[in-house]
Amino acid sequence: METKISNKKALIALAVGGFGIGLTEFVIMGILPDVAKGLNITIPEAGHFIAAYALGVVVGAPLLTRFSSKMDSRMILLLLMGWFTLFNTLSGFATNYSTLLVTRFLSGLPHGAFFGIGAVVAGKLAKEGKAARAIAVMFTGLTIANVIGVPIGTYIGHHYDWSISFFMVGIVGVLAVLSVFLWMPQLESEKPKPYSKENKGLKNGELWAMILLTTIGTGGFFAWYSYIAPLITDIAGWGEYMVGYAMILAGLGMVFGNFIGAKMAEIFSPIKAVAISLSIMVVLLLINSVLAFNPYIVLGMTFFVGMAAFTVSTPIQMAIINTSKGNEMLGSSMNQSAFNMGNASGAYLAGLPMTFGFSVVYAGVVGAFLAGMGVLMAVGIIVYRRHKAGYSFRKMAFNN
Repeated sequence: METKISNKKALIALAVGGFGIGLTEFVIMGILPDVAKGLNITIPEAGHFIAAYALGVVVGAPLLTRFSSKMDSRMILLLLMGWFTLFNTLSGFATNYSTLLVTRFLSGLPHGAFFGIGAVVAGKLAKEGKAARAIAVMFTGLTIANVIGVPIGTYIGHHYDWSISFFMVGIVGVLAVLSVFLWMPQLESEKPKPYSKENKGLKNGELWAMILLTTIGTGGFFAWYSYIAPLITDIAGWGEYMVGYAMILAGLGMVFGNFIGAKMAEIFSPIKAVAISLSIMVVLLLINSVLAFNPYIVLGMTFFVGMAAFTVSTPIQMAIINTSKGNEMLGSSMNQSAFNMGNASGAYLAGLPMTFGFSVVYAGVVGAFLAGMGVLMAVGIIVYRRHKAGYSFRKMAFNN
């Protein structure tokens, strides 16, 4: 009983870290004009801070995970959250473009490694057959950040000072460090692997197919989410005040979707759950594009698209972990890099129709296309696995 309670506390510690990461990743989008005004730069220049953070995630996930591969998981998580806390707090003290650009990049470095290692740790803490739910608990922190933390941080940053929003992230980081220190048990350390064995694991073609699937498939969600503000105001006709409420609706959808995805991963195989989730996302994004002019339907669809998007997170993370046997932490962390590459590529590709004069509703069409490509890739992986299993069975029967 005591172990069960201890493990629940450990999962809560991971969720607190996820809350802080979700807060710093998304609050910058809400306070971007305030940051630009405070630093006397243009809004497009301020957008570089979003890209800098994403680049930090992409670089840091495999680098920090591999660098810390010989350390105890609890110590790694403490160091990652300590790093996260330090540079997010320093971001609040930035007085010019260059300083904030550097601190945002450094703030992003531990993001992927924390989620990647945390997902593996959560699976180890869970009872047999309940790994998906444990991973979902960690991601709950990120989803709740979109419901509570980001709106509060945006309000404070807009009405008082943008730097306070980063100080908020720093405070959450301190709480995460304390939670991990007090509640995370000392897990059995894995035997260090020689780099040659790690490199062999990274030559797994199926692992790279999974990472590409994450990049393209989840890019469909970010293609839509990146342009939610003009969709709400310019197409649906709501005032700017409604954007914040729409983001809360999306965040609530993410919370529900996170746990639905965990249940789907238990009912189906993780990769099948991914295929189903992305298929639903394709349909919802197309419906949203057609009916976006209706102010009430667009708000309802905001909730459901957010929900569908986050039914993918836990299954794809589990699929990556299952595929990268022997290099679970590295593979899991690299998947977080893929999420952020999907963030950047989805936003870029969805913006292309607008540069040619098309309406912002086409961002959803681009998102549906990307999610559809993800479905095809997931189905391809399923077919490949069945073919591989059939070949192995026939070979064994022949040898016997």
